[in-house]
Amino acid sequence: MSQIDPLHLIDPKSYAKRGYPYESWARMRREAPLQYFEPEGWPGFWAVTKHAHIVEISKQPEQFLNAPGMTFTPDRGKGQEEAAAQIRTIINMDPPDHRKYRKVASPFFTPRAINRLDGLVRDTARGLVDGLGREGECDFITEIASMHPLKVIGRILGVPEADEPFILKLTNELFGAEDPEFQRAGDRMEAMKSLFLEFWEYFGTIMADRRTNPTDDLASVFANARVDGEPMGELETMGYCLIAFTAGHETTRGAIGGGLHALIQNPEQRERWANDPELTPLAIDEIVRYVTPVNHMVRTAVADYELGGQMIRAGNKLVLFYASANRDEDVFEAPDELRLDRNPNRHLAFGVGEHFCIGAHLARMTSGTLFRELVGRLEAVELTGAPERTASNLVPGFKRMPIRYRIAPAA
Repeated sequence: MSQIDPLHLIDPKSYAKRGYPYESWARMRREAPLQYFEPEGWPGFWAVTKHAHIVEISKQPEQFLNAPGMTFTPDRGKGQEEAAAQIRTIINMDPPDHRKYRKVASPFFTPRAINRLDGLVRDTARGLVDGLGREGECDFITEIASMHPLKVIGRILGVPEADEPFILKLTNELFGAEDPEFQRAGDRMEAMKSLFLEFWEYFGTIMADRRTNPTDDLASVFANARVDGEPMGELETMGYCLIAFTAGHETTRGAIGGGLHALIQNPEQRERWANDPELTPLAIDEIVRYVTPVNHMVRTAVADYELGGQMIRAGNKLVLFYASANRDEDVFEAPDELRLDRNPNRHLAFGVGEHFCIGAHLARMTSGTLFRELVGRLEAVELTGAPERTASNLVPGFKRMPIRYRIAPAA
């Protein structure tokens, strides 16, 4: 096959300018689904584009590790390792630690536990949609897509509403670290260290309070957790706060923003959903497949392994492109089409295997409730300018999307 430019697959600036490289992935799936690249300034990596290969890798956590680094970033040497070592998340853990620490929060995120949040999520969605007024213009990302998951997760964690702008700022700086609009000034690694320090100081105060005055919120679960009979360490406690607030917010924002963009491009699908609200569970899964907010994760091979006719060597990095797998022609009929009634829908937007997203049920509820409220009341919606994406290879969702709308009053 003709040469694929690896920077189109991994460079955050390319995602901001071009969006997801669907055409390159489609060619790779057809002609060379596993390719090894060595771009200048980046570690060498295997690009994994097929659904079946990602599933095979993800279901062998002892053979393909997360801990050496689960996101793909430029090679910045020792400073990069020092910055990453300040917080330890369950996403960066491998067995047996991952299973032990995952149990800390998993009871909070079961379908039955999440159902008790239905009223909170519904009221938040209605309040935001009502706040738009009967008709007008807005930036859908900043006014709705960002605010809905931020408010929901804030209430679950017990964070004061007045602190939401501060948390949103940290979230943007973390996931938009390569975006000139969000990145902190100065040396990149020093900027990341200062970001983690601010995060640590803020949530450290909340954790200290919940140990003295526990409540029924998620912060109290983290603050008072025990692993192997001992209090959970500070690195892991802060890691849980980080994942709950930033990853949980950013990915849901991406699904909501990308979802509305897809519905604007497919008005017949939006109209169908408006006329059939019971379509919501299938529609949300189709939106997260179509949008795939988390573009990739990285695994590192422990030992030599043959995959798809290629020999993966011990120590090799594999970049699992979920957004490519979710358009795999061997799994999905007409994968480039938005079909809100798609069933079955074996998408990998929440991962698969050991690291399946612990917050998937909450993400579905948060997105589904907002869309059910919004789609059922939208009488008209259109873009008033070109949407802008965040410069990120991890969560390259829209950071700005101006729209004009007309909304019916709540029933």
